[in-house]
Amino acid sequence: MKRNRRISAVAVLTLAALITGTGAGFAATTTPSATPVATHAFDTAPATATATATASTPSFHGTLPAPTGPYAAGEDIIHLTDTSRLDPWVPSSGPRQLTVTMVYPAVPGTGTPAPYMTLAEAAGITERRKIPASYGVTPQTLSSVTTHAFDGARPQRGKHPLVVLSAAAENPRMMLTSLATDLASHGYVVALIGHTYEDSGETLANGQTPPCAICDHPETIDFDAEAVSRGRDVSFVIDQLTHGNTAWHLAHLIDKHEIGMAGHSLGGAAAAATMIADPRVRAGVDMDGAFHPVPMPGQINRPFLMLGSDGHTPGSGDGIAGRAWAALGGYKKWLTVVGADHFSFSDLDVLQEQAGLPTGPLSPERGVAITREYVTAFFDQTLKGIHSPLLDGPSPNNPEVAFQS
Repeated sequence: MKRNRRISAVAVLTLAALITGTGAGFAATTTPSATPVATHAFDTAPATATATATASTPSFHGTLPAPTGPYAAGEDIIHLTDTSRLDPWVPSSGPRQLTVTMVYPAVPGTGTPAPYMTLAEAAGITERRKIPASYGVTPQTLSSVTTHAFDGARPQRGKHPLVVLSAAAENPRMMLTSLATDLASHGYVVALIGHTYEDSGETLANGQTPPCAICDHPETIDFDAEAVSRGRDVSFVIDQLTHGNTAWHLAHLIDKHEIGMAGHSLGGAAAAATMIADPRVRAGVDMDGAFHPVPMPGQINRPFLMLGSDGHTPGSGDGIAGRAWAALGGYKKWLTVVGADHFSFSDLDVLQEQAGLPTGPLSPERGVAITREYVTAFFDQTLKGIHSPLLDGPSPNNPEVAFQS
């Protein structure tokens, strides 16, 4: 499915500073003992950066890590409208509208390179935060970021498990593209859901890209309500993808009996909230997020993985994480990654590094590699029934990963 989705690099790279509001606030409240996140991007950029810009400003060339599996990653964009409910944040806009990126196992060498996001989605972020010209990041340079996903690629035959992805607060869905393409290359259909009015902008079916309606006053956000709302988005998307082929012409690729969900930060909380409400989601992953709302015993008796940064443990904070963890009744693992920051589990740190912006102690490439490897291993084990020794305990190949529980 062709569409104009030229990326603005500014859009991606300004997210770290933008998320010092809702996204970072969410992370900070879940892991108070950890170093505050989102301070490593623009807050720490050289104060003289703008003054040192010259006519020879370097050009930014962004490339996401290539998928590691045997398949290529095909991509489609679909637009869905839930006529059963009004938009929870802007009821005057009418029924809830969603934009979803579908990424699927494809035949290598087919299709055309898929862009990262629409120009309007990029502009939504650039309007909130400016990047010093000295970094060479412009809408033009970021429009050519390599995603390793391909529009119109020929799908692999057969049926594949479905994994739904939900990004962090204020992050558009594209921030989990590296994970999505890798999962697709290993035989998963992936649905990246854009939660309208909750981030810098998602381009809808009518071509409009509404801005965030809840980002300017993060102190007023009810994270429980937002996570539950995202869960409703997810259940609606699953409904549309598993009842015929009207929502997506490749829906026949989905094994509707094998569905998982992973999310980053608030998206991770939404994974748990979705599992409480929707038993079709058989396994969940929370990447550096908390539990909103806190599950009660018996509500989630299916596999769950916590993968996070230092300090993000069952014993951190005021004990809520530990009580929530104890309430989970199924197979579960809690892993932490030494040196990781809040954005090690998304695309953001990789692109910041490529632009010359500061990142956390852990190499951004290692952050993406670890995230991909453990999330894929978890879903291989829980959705495909393929045992992964990687989940049994510490691995000499991944010395940064510590098993907390």
